[in-house]
Amino acid sequence: MNLLIEVAAFAVAIGVLVVVHEYGHYSVARLCGVKVLRFSIGFGRPLASWVGRKSGTEWTISALPLGGYVKMLDERDPGPGILPADLPYAFNRQHVAKRIAIVLAGPLANFLLAVALFSIVFATGVVEPVARLATPPAGSVAARAGFDGGETVVSIGDMQGADAEAVRSWSDLRWKLLDAAFDHRRIVLRAHDGRGTYDFQVDLRSVAERDLDDDFLSKLGFDQGGTLSVAAVEPGSAAERAGLEPGDTLRTVGGAPIDGAQAFIAYVKAHAGRPIVIGIDRGVPVQRLSLTVVPDSREDAQTGAATGRIGAALATQVQTVNVRYGLGQSVARSARRTWDIAVYSLRMFGRMLTGQASLKNLSGPVTIADYAGKSAQLGWAPFLSFLSLVSISLGVLNLLPIPVLDGGHLLYYLVEAATGKAVSERWQLVLQRAGLVCIVVLSAIALFNDLARLIHF
Repeated sequence: MNLLIEVAAFAVAIGVLVVVHEYGHYSVARLCGVKVLRFSIGFGRPLASWVGRKSGTEWTISALPLGGYVKMLDERDPGPGILPADLPYAFNRQHVAKRIAIVLAGPLANFLLAVALFSIVFATGVVEPVARLATPPAGSVAARAGFDGGETVVSIGDMQGADAEAVRSWSDLRWKLLDAAFDHRRIVLRAHDGRGTYDFQVDLRSVAERDLDDDFLSKLGFDQGGTLSVAAVEPGSAAERAGLEPGDTLRTVGGAPIDGAQAFIAYVKAHAGRPIVIGIDRGVPVQRLSLTVVPDSREDAQTGAATGRIGAALATQVQTVNVRYGLGQSVARSARRTWDIAVYSLRMFGRMLTGQASLKNLSGPVTIADYAGKSAQLGWAPFLSFLSLVSISLGVLNLLPIPVLDGGHLLYYLVEAATGKAVSERWQLVLQRAGLVCIVVLSAIALFNDLARLIHF
């Protein structure tokens, strides 16, 4: 059943993104007076096709669904010549400004789609975890800022206290911290707990570029706080021997409160073969118990050091909030979110090229299908958010100055606009071959990463 959901969600996602992207090219080409011969969803052998009565465009659904294209009338294409009456409608006969607009229209359509989808999510409301922090590891950025754990972040601003922006959820905090970390800024986080409201100065100037990946919040010490419970216990494990049961709520370890999984796991790992005392709540009415657990000692695969393990699967229950905005504010926030993600994607790609970020961050169709299925199962809002993210990625990818992509053609036309001379067909052929090699290499790396995540090698 999950496989069917993944396939269906992937098909919907790719179909929507390709149609929107190619329709951007198509609509602007038509506005610029260019004759469009074919609009194809997919590549290869046509499965179904029909011809528009007014436009004369052939609309096609093809066998290989991973993409699509818009074929315009062009004198440079092989085959029978173009009738003299049709020459004014050929793409290559258009002013360079029109050709630039046609090329830009595809990625721009993807960005506009992301803004529209994010706007729907923000305007209708989405349930998200609040920005409550767990106890940070000693020496982390969060710990040095003074966080103890249990605080809920409510705003972020500069060191002068100006331009403070509200933080309404965990994802909101994540994006704002990512933006500040990229710029290596010092910021002020305002947060409250049961005792009052406080300002915390967070210094992000020394954050390394290589740490700004999917797990960057944990690396800074900002982990999500909540109520930790036991989801499952492995037979014969240290947890079972100590008497831990599924449903137990973990309250303390070593006498210190537990407010997040990361700190608890770190404590267990540091006490291999040594007894630790865990305070739990069990049942209804609640029984408060103390259990002594001796973590099994295992060798860490990377460091070779002994590390503790109790054999219990954990679950975190977090406080949630319904984040909803007015229509105008939703559109503004969606445009800002789209811009932030696009800039982040470009920066990440640049870091991968310079070796500052791992190529493991590249994902291919298998990972996209997996995420599409998971987000679809969570509900329409997560699926629309996922679709927005992929749409932005597609727009950014197509703007990269790689021949065979929109960005490569855009580069040719910008050179032509600046010099008054078109890039020679010889150079275009050489660069196209180089661009094709780049695309094949990137696709191979993405597919390898997909397989590595799938079979864990």
